[in-house]
Amino acid sequence: MSLTILAQITAVPGQEDHLREALLRLIPPTLQEEGCILYDLHTDNNRPGFFVFYEIWETRELWQAHMKSPHLAEHGRVTEGAVLDVKINELTKCHSH
Repeated sequence: MSLTILAQITAVPGQEDHLREALLRLIPPTLQEEGCILYDLHTDNNRPGFFVFYEIWETRELWQAHMKSPHLAEHGRVTEGAVLDVKINELTKCHSH
């Protein structure tokens, strides 16, 4: 069963553009990772510093490997001081019986 991730990231005021560019740079290498089915970045239409990654992974283990990836570690260094808040939800799709 696949795992859906909802990652909500809020920029420090004044860091919105810097954070947006850094988040966009995560997409190409992440899409190449084993188990990545979907990795879409969204921004709130009324809050330009609020971003959401909607992700689908084949398994939780492969998502955990992504969380330890070199490009995610580099992203953390590049965006130090630019991120106000991060919330991550691990979700399972509901199926009717």
